[in-house]
Amino acid sequence: MSLEKKIMDDLKAAMKSKDKAALRGIRAIKSAILLAKTDGSNTELDESMEIKMLQKLAKQREDSIDIFVKQDREDLAAVEREELEIIKRYLPEQMSEEDLLPIIKQIIASSGAEGMKDMGKVMGMASGQLAGKADGKTISTIVKKLLTS
Repeated sequence: MSLEKKIMDDLKAAMKSKDKAALRGIRAIKSAILLAKTDGSNTELDESMEIKMLQKLAKQREDSIDIFVKQDREDLAAVEREELEIIKRYLPEQMSEEDLLPIIKQIIASSGAEGMKDMGKVMGMASGQLAGKADGKTISTIVKKLLTS
């Protein structure tokens, strides 16, 4: 089932159950899908584009939460957290650091990286291989740790 169809079904269910948090999160996803479909590029949304779009929405919510917490606006941060939880339901399960470690070690070995000067090369390869399976911040942390040791 496509993301768009799943979103429409979940939107109907959230309306029936009067779940305001789910409605906000699902409507944000629906809006992003609509924007992507009408951006003029005439490209169909495939699964990888859907994942990137959802990751972008999740990142926006995380950034907003950080800002609201720093400004001591817990009321606004709570709303963003609720939406983030809804968006994460549609993302594939993220890999743990323990699962990422051997994959990134293999990428470093195959690329011949020797230090921090090669971080960009390793990050490019790792981001491509692990797209949708792990967020960039986690990958970056592991790469830095392995390249400096």
